[in-house]
Amino acid sequence: MSPIHVRGRPGEVAERVLLPGDPGRAEWIAKTFLEDPVLYTANRGLLGFTGRFQGVPVSVQTTGMGAPSASIVAEELIGLGARVLLRVGTCGALDAALAPGDLVIPQGAVPLDGATRQYLEGRPYAPVPDPGLFLALWRGAEALGYPHHVGLVATEDAFYATTPEGAGAWSRLGVLAFEMEASALFLLGKMRGVRAGAILAVSNRIGDPELAREEVLWEGVRRMVEVALRALLEV
Repeated sequence: MSPIHVRGRPGEVAERVLLPGDPGRAEWIAKTFLEDPVLYTANRGLLGFTGRFQGVPVSVQTTGMGAPSASIVAEELIGLGARVLLRVGTCGALDAALAPGDLVIPQGAVPLDGATRQYLEGRPYAPVPDPGLFLALWRGAEALGYPHHVGLVATEDAFYATTPEGAGAWSRLGVLAFEMEASALFLLGKMRGVRAGAILAVSNRIGDPELAREEVLWEGVRRMVEVALRALLEV
């Protein structure tokens, strides 16, 4: 079946793909880090680019917001030949040790989202990333000396439904941050036999009235993408 949403053709998508949620960020990543990026899709605002990083073909594909959109995009990318899917996004911190701009490398995602639940038909499951990709991200963050944290995140659906009190309960169980796509991506990696992972930049702490200062957040995003591309070259 031809992809309905990601209007790419076989050969246009690289085996290694970065997955930001925001189309503006996808374009910035492609034009900042890739050699000769080419736009292969703009359908529904899901911008997708393919170029080269240190001579290796890499795509950057927008997923939109949330696990339902991300799972559609991931399924269609796999159909177009993608074999390594790496989410590069932002998260809201629960743990007080996480500062805005810090990196989070999830070793697992608590599946609070509906998309993961539907794929699993309600079965209990613990979504985890590909171990090799996870280790490559961790090694990269350590080698570059960027502030980073490794542990659990939780994937949620309703951005504005989270309360500081509810977040505190998850924090006491070791969850570092909330985000909106990782659990479905990790699950699809296992189901479809591809490598899936995630690295996140902290945009705020849950309960903060606003996001981090723009220059702090963008430096975190830049570091995140640098680590992510380094990891893609290892797998």
